[in-house]
Amino acid sequence: CPLGFGHYNAVDICILETVVIVLLTFLIIAGNLTVIFVFHCAPLLHHYTTSYFIQTMAYADLFVGVSCLVPTLSLLHYSTGVHESLTCQVFGYIISVLKSVSMACLACISVDRYLAITKPLSYNQLVTPCRLRICIILIWIYSCLIFLPSFFGWGKPGYHGDIFEWCATSWLTNAYFTGFIVCLLYAPAAFVICFTYFHIFKICRQHTKEINDRRARFPSHEVDAAGETGHSPDRRYAMVLFRITSVFYVLWLPYIIYFLLESSRVLENPALSFLTTWLAISNSFCNCVIYSLSNSVFRLGLRRLSETMCSSC
Repeated sequence: CPLGFGHYNAVDICILETVVIVLLTFLIIAGNLTVIFVFHCAPLLHHYTTSYFIQTMAYADLFVGVSCLVPTLSLLHYSTGVHESLTCQVFGYIISVLKSVSMACLACISVDRYLAITKPLSYNQLVTPCRLRICIILIWIYSCLIFLPSFFGWGKPGYHGDIFEWCATSWLTNAYFTGFIVCLLYAPAAFVICFTYFHIFKICRQHTKEINDRRARFPSHEVDAAGETGHSPDRRYAMVLFRITSVFYVLWLPYIIYFLLESSRVLENPALSFLTTWLAISNSFCNCVIYSLSNSVFRLGLRRLSETMCSSC
């Protein structure tokens, strides 16, 4: 057992680890299916161009939940009929690609909001449905290619918390491959997100200051109306997406740090490996929770979906 306790000898399974993975698998699948159905029930959500990326993230996170059935069956000693090394490699590759898609989508969302606030007049010409679809296709292609060298013996794509014995003992991380992933994925995505959100909130703060100055000089209903329109809806929506992005990096930062330390042979701890890995994977469920709590249109769609289900029952 990675955590070192909770082993049930009669069935020869790790109880605590199995409970954690089974619970996360159920929550991720149920939560993201709800998000996908709500987007189909709430047409107003499609007015946001970021809905393309949110739905892509929901599908990627849903596939993460489905992929987690593999280690669940492995822990329960259910034979898949496939060699363990191949199962481990394929699972690690798929999980890494899916989380790369989520990370790239978050970076694209921040760029989209940046363009919406900095270039409101030309935004509709710059961001079109066709360009968004091409961008999403490129995200999937890039994510699939960047982790492909792991199949040719160059390092481990990043899956730790090894449930498969072959993954833990025979498939080791490589410092050069880890640096390659950090330089081409983690670092650029983090830089883009920090740059865009810094400027988004800087512009919104300047706009709020201008509105307050106008109210102080010309206290009238026209100025109040101008303050209520303008950037406030964009700022509120940017805050929702900023929360999703912040939670993503808070949950993934321990995993990335451990990934770097293990690749450099500085630290190797099965318990930390397990905890950081499944903490990062739990983000696939957190996205839908944050979105449902923060977006009023999403809550309306969720209410309509629940009413439809209750009436059909």
